[in-house]
Amino acid sequence: MPKFHVIAGPDSTLAYPAVRKIGPADLKYALSKGVDDFLAMPSSLFFLGLIYPIVGLCLAGYTLPLFFPLMSGFALIGPIAAIGLYEISRRREFGLETHWSNVFDVRHSPSVPSLLALGLLLLIIFRLWLAAAESLYGWLYGPGEPESYGGFLIDVVTTARGWSLIAFGNAIGAAFAVVVLSISVISFPLLLDRDVGLAVAVLTSLRAVRKNPVTMAIWGLIIASILAIGFLLLFVGLAVTVPILAHASWHLYRKVVEPAAPV
Repeated sequence: MPKFHVIAGPDSTLAYPAVRKIGPADLKYALSKGVDDFLAMPSSLFFLGLIYPIVGLCLAGYTLPLFFPLMSGFALIGPIAAIGLYEISRRREFGLETHWSNVFDVRHSPSVPSLLALGLLLLIIFRLWLAAAESLYGWLYGPGEPESYGGFLIDVVTTARGWSLIAFGNAIGAAFAVVVLSISVISFPLLLDRDVGLAVAVLTSLRAVRKNPVTMAIWGLIIASILAIGFLLLFVGLAVTVPILAHASWHLYRKVVEPAAPV
């Protein structure tokens, strides 16, 4: 029976994978491979990708002042649902027979406790972002909902108070996004690929971002732009954009992290 572990892997000595220097060409490669995986496995698209439009429509039931923070915060928890699609890309990479049901194979991974812990961490960060957004709205507009949603939207785009809400909100949201990208861009696929433990996975992700700050910043902007397109298409576009990003993230991980040494 495998030993239960979360922070560290099964070995007493922590082994940190080597990370490579990458450039924009590697991002283009990852995206092209993501599109290939997306086109090859449409069943995984409909099974996982449609979760996002459904959840997005549920989020629309929140009060208007929190609607944008909820949408933008969606990217903070996106890596959690992408795990199954990483498995699809992994199997295709190794030439294994692949079916949409393989998204559930993640449950057999020895890294499941670490994956769950990392997912919980992202959920906590998501909730902190919502709390920050609520506090910012309360500071500028006071407690309670706006009397008129139309009046609120006009106020946001035409007054100094509204411009402050946009400016401070985007700045705070960007800070949260940088944190999540830094700790998760490599850690989720790494944990699926190797049982290294949460500490090694997160530190490897941070090392990868530190070694490739400009390229990872571009990747973050690509993620934000593609997700924005999905939202602008009334959430339905997320059924296409999210799986492509998930598959591409796996291939980006392969570009950044050196393969494990053969045993």
